[in-house]
Amino acid sequence: MNDKIRVLIAGICGKMGQETARAVTAEPDMEVVGACDVSFVGCSIGEVVAGIKGEVRINDDLAAAIDESRPDVLVDFTSPAAVMANVRASLERRVPAVVGTTGITPENLEELRALSDKTGTPALVAPNFAIGAVLMMKFAAEASRYMPAVEIIELHHDRKLDAPSGTSVKTAEMIAAAKGSGNAEQGAGASAARGEEHSGIRIHSVRLPGLVAHQEVIFGGRGQTLTIRHDSIDRSSFMPGVLMAIRKVRGLKGVVHGLENLL
Repeated sequence: MNDKIRVLIAGICGKMGQETARAVTAEPDMEVVGACDVSFVGCSIGEVVAGIKGEVRINDDLAAAIDESRPDVLVDFTSPAAVMANVRASLERRVPAVVGTTGITPENLEELRALSDKTGTPALVAPNFAIGAVLMMKFAAEASRYMPAVEIIELHHDRKLDAPSGTSVKTAEMIAAAKGSGNAEQGAGASAARGEEHSGIRIHSVRLPGLVAHQEVIFGGRGQTLTIRHDSIDRSSFMPGVLMAIRKVRGLKGVVHGLENLL
């Protein structure tokens, strides 16, 4: 009897999708049974993803791919423009979803929570799957209780579509929640050079070739500064968190926002 977790990957031709396919294929308790992308439609995943073997064909219709492959879990690494339609299709078919695509707004989350409640199907939406990045956010929230003056700098590759990053916005939300109020100790000025404000905290975004995913949270105090920084120098850094989410998502209730809730 095959008791492996059946995984469908949406966005499998992208860098994160390919990395996820390799990671899932290497695990003894899970397998890729479905693939969706707008590229290489009709090709097998073994032809597209270097380092794996597989005859699963890439479909450009996610609903059809779900119906055909009957997955236990959907993993979405697509784009901000596609992710909501994909997660709707998954939850409506009662397939739990692991969502790594950024650009999901608070309003989007509320819609997904309502759909999750209606169908009784859970989902995990995580701005970042790197365990180190999750710890960076937790440590920053703790530090903000003692050093309330803080700003965030996030740096990503030049092909990242959204800015600021989901990780930086989530970090700002966690800091604001830990302090119980907005950040009132930043420098004055509404210039665009001062970054964008989220939850009362300034976020500065950098997009350059050569980067992967990096973030530093800088605290300032009398006569001192504190910097908490995390660097993903390779996309493999996200895979332990993705695999953890695949294994745990079916046991969740509702829509869970942030991998820290699984640690």
